[in-house]
Amino acid sequence: MKNSLITITFILSFCISIITATIDNSYAAGSDTESPKQVPWSFEGVSGKFNIPSIQRGLQVYREVCASCHGLKRIAYRNLKDIGFSNDEIKQIASEATVLDGPNDDGEMFERPGLPSDRFVGPFLNEKAARAANGGAFPPDLSLMVKARVDGANYMYSLLTGYGVAPTDFQLAEGKYYNKYFPGGQISMPPPIDDEQVEYSDGMPATKEQITKDVVNFLHWAAEPEMEERKSIGAAVLVYMFIFTLLFYIAKRRMWAKMKDM
Repeated sequence: MKNSLITITFILSFCISIITATIDNSYAAGSDTESPKQVPWSFEGVSGKFNIPSIQRGLQVYREVCASCHGLKRIAYRNLKDIGFSNDEIKQIASEATVLDGPNDDGEMFERPGLPSDRFVGPFLNEKAARAANGGAFPPDLSLMVKARVDGANYMYSLLTGYGVAPTDFQLAEGKYYNKYFPGGQISMPPPIDDEQVEYSDGMPATKEQITKDVVNFLHWAAEPEMEERKSIGAAVLVYMFIFTLLFYIAKRRMWAKMKDM
């Protein structure tokens, strides 16, 4: 039994080392990009959970700051019930969006207020409209952004707080902004977050760091809303496997003990 536990521990440690090395190498490959800041998150670890108040504030940040450029097409308004919003609140939030629907009986498209069953309405009808409004740049959809980047939450936090003055020897293209966490060091998106940019109803001080942490918490939930359920199922499976491994081990010991006595 002791040897088996040592073996399992060794294998897990080896896998973690490989993953860590892969992440480090991915950043090292781009010498002009700094590794993300390491921020403590409530959802980290096997027992990690969502920080619901922060996620709710993050929704406010997304709607007031990010939604003018970035979509969230994989999340429906009714999904907000999972983060503590009531049915009436969800209906109100959805109704503030304008949905292009149709065609109607006359074969024409029409506009209507959003419904809880609708997915978040994006700021642009298509990619060409988005590029035309943003000087040729295409603001990506944020639904899976945290999962699409290595060390996603930390990367997003670092990127949003990583704007600064370019070094004197750095050639910054016209219309670009210097960000040491973005590949190449220059990004089309202007600095999106500043102190007191939103007014939180719960009294939380709206510092740049707090606003950024809240919106990253929200985007992490949007990318993986089933996280808590998945971790709960995973823990149950591990307990199940441990119990049956222990039973099989005891059965094996007894079986071999009988064979040795023969």
